Amino acid sequence: MSITRRSWRAIAAAAGLALLAATAPSAVAQTDQQVPERGLYHVRGADDAAKRTAVARTGVDVAGTENGALTVVANPAQAATLRANGFTVDQIGDFDALLKQRSVVPGQARSAQADEFPSGDEKYHTYTETTAELKQVVADHGDIAQLSSAGKSYEGRDLNVLKISDNAATDEDEPEVLFTCNQHAREHLTTEMCLHIAQRFTDGYASDPKIKEMVDGREIYLIPNVNPDGSEYDISGGEYQGWRKTRQPVPGSSEIGTDPNRNWDYQWGCCGGSSDQPGDEDYRGPSAFSEPETKAVADFISSRKFTAHIDFHTFSELVLWPYGFTEDDTAEGMTAEEAKRFQDVGKEMAGTNGYTPEQSSDLYITDGDVNDWAWGKHKILSYTFEMYPKSGGIDGFYPPDEQIEEQTTRNDQAVDILLREAG
Repeated sequence: MSITRRSWRAIAAAAGLALLAATAPSAVAQTDQQVPERGLYHVRGADDAAKRTAVARTGVDVAGTENGALTVVANPAQAATLRANGFTVDQIGDFDALLKQRSVVPGQARSAQADEFPSGDEKYHTYTETTAELKQVVADHGDIAQLSSAGKSYEGRDLNVLKISDNAATDEDEPEVLFTCNQHAREHLTTEMCLHIAQRFTDGYASDPKIKEMVDGREIYLIPNVNPDGSEYDISGGEYQGWRKTRQPVPGSSEIGTDPNRNWDYQWGCCGGSSDQPGDEDYRGPSAFSEPETKAVADFISSRKFTAHIDFHTFSELVLWPYGFTEDDTAEGMTAEEAKRFQDVGKEMAGTNGYTPEQSSDLYITDGDVNDWAWGKHKILSYTFEMYPKSGGIDGFYPPDEQIEEQTTRNDQAVDILLREAG
């Protein structure tokens, strides 16, 4: 069982840090002066999927991989548990202190607005700015673009849906493709990915025959902000918060938020690939689809006939496919032929952007995620892209805005492959 941030200090005071002293005296010597509530750690020894799953099951926030080590955000109790389980755990920083450092650009004043990115990262789009961009796309290309909503977030924000097709106002009998972004609040580069797709397929329609052919033959849907409440909270006060989850309070708990990508109603909570502890970063929620955001997006997907889908995340530069809940290549609902198609298309897409292609569970076990649900419920060819960078700490989640154009255009060919496969 993991221990939340709020409870750690009281437990540590009562126990006199006995657990740490008993399990890792050398580690205590490094950190007992100022033990951060949220530390950034390198975890070594998790060199296969089973061991990485064991790390994830402690409730830590697995940020990425770097030089054979997992980078995780953990509280001291979680770090102690990992050491007790035989992993080498090295603290590389105080997560919250690093966030504050990342939020300040030397020589520039910190933003005082509640809904602005820190100074120096203004090219990223807030929810309000994203909505304005989508409305502008429709204003400029009303014949091929239409804006609607899949529903409301917990705090009342629209879950914007942009449709792009040659006759956007008409429901034609064409293959339908979906791109979703920003399930995890702090992964702002993914919102830029959805905006880039929107702009590419509308601005390029009149001049690029290849784009025109794809738009004429497909119905393309984008949801740039699946988790707008969390995303806005993550930049509150013009300072990064390192926030991953939604913002709905957890019933019967003082904690806030659920991991939306463990909240989908397929193999929810089945296999040790999510947490039942509200304070953990991969908390799956009190029930499947407990979050209004995941429920609304799922209802929207179920109302359509999508055949292909990418859910964009950051970071690690991976192309992932189902299943996440089992290490087996095939399971109920997926034949060997279908598994091979996932592999073939995933590898082809990864060949264009330089990402590493693998089944989701090859990384570690997850349950209740969108890809498993999309395939398991609707037979949608559904992938996760973990975008730039390949590794990192704080900057992994908050790459400088100068990277936006390069890292979004990097996926153009992969997007085109998915559109082809949708047919």
